[in-house]
Amino acid sequence: MTDEKNAFPAQQQQPPGLTAPMDPAPDHGERSYRGSGRLEGRRALVTGGDSGIGRAVAIAFAREGADVALSYLPEEQEDAEETARWVREAGRTAALLPGDITEEATARSLPGRAAAELGGLDVLVNNAGFQMARRESIEDVTTDEIDRVLKTNLYALLWITQSALEHLGEGAAIVNNSSIQAYQPSTSLLDYASTKAAINNLTVNLAAELGPRGIRVNAVAPGPIWTPLQPATQPPEKIEQFGQDTPLGRAGQPAEVAPAFVFLASASDAGYVSGTVLGVTGGKPVF
Repeated sequence: MTDEKNAFPAQQQQPPGLTAPMDPAPDHGERSYRGSGRLEGRRALVTGGDSGIGRAVAIAFAREGADVALSYLPEEQEDAEETARWVREAGRTAALLPGDITEEATARSLPGRAAAELGGLDVLVNNAGFQMARRESIEDVTTDEIDRVLKTNLYALLWITQSALEHLGEGAAIVNNSSIQAYQPSTSLLDYASTKAAINNLTVNLAAELGPRGIRVNAVAPGPIWTPLQPATQPPEKIEQFGQDTPLGRAGQPAEVAPAFVFLASASDAGYVSGTVLGVTGGKPVF
């Protein structure tokens, strides 16, 4: 049964999806987030920084005092420019870095491009992700879809992180975007869920490897969050009930996830936190 109070209108976009057509508009913290200098002077690269969780993270980071480089697909330019506007309104530098991170050369170039634009790099947020839930069984999954999901979610994370290590020094932080799907996988998202479980494993392994270099590595595992990825990759009938299976009975907003990224990126707040996956799931368990 659909809870009308928390229901979304049926809607659909083509991937990767844009913010403007969404009904209702997502909340990225534009009017609500208040910074307190927790990332003052830091320089961050946020992949998938044009919209959704990436936009909310960029806004929060900027209001905490960080300059931000945004990685995004060229077809998401409109959203990226809007995110950059909010970063600049906070008095920080915004660097726009379009490109398809499923291409190895593009992915590997991002940390260097970000460092050149911002004068260095202190925080890497591996946020970009792709899913496709418009299918009934594993027999419907094509090789092209598998390639896109694995290269966006997993290969690119590895390529970008490898290149970022040339720029990240002691005190730096890496924050990966995992998912509740790593713990409670949906059958329609088996390839996506697999990549998120792998990201959890990578996070723990990287934390162990990079800890001696003074680099912390953590992840955030969001639950159902209202972003353009949802109407772009889910059937319209699923959108109407999106997020209602959580204990809180609703989907989350990007603005409700961003503070977890701020916490994990902050050396003052999370200086002894590494190898952790922090759930922001509306009550769904992450264990």
